[in-house]
Amino acid sequence: MRDEVRTFVIEQLEDMNYDVDGIDDDTTLGPAGVDLESLALADLAVRVEDRYGLKFADDESERLALMTVGEFTTMVADRVAGATADNR
Repeated sequence: MRDEVRTFVIEQLEDMNYDVDGIDDDTTLGPAGVDLESLALADLAVRVEDRYGLKFADDESERLALMTVGEFTTMVADRVAGATADNR
């Protein structure tokens, strides 16, 4: 699941016209990394929410900017797995 989420996130960043060359799990989403600004972070979050049926809390946006691509994809995959387990 994590690899699927990571692939989706990279595809969305590319679709949002960000340079994805050299992005790895240690690249931060915010400044000094992908350099997503708050609106771009919100756009990415909505795309992930729509794709995986998740909801990020409003107060998570600042935390997302500090996350690496690896941390973000792991968090999303864990939430998807948790939601799937809850629905059984």
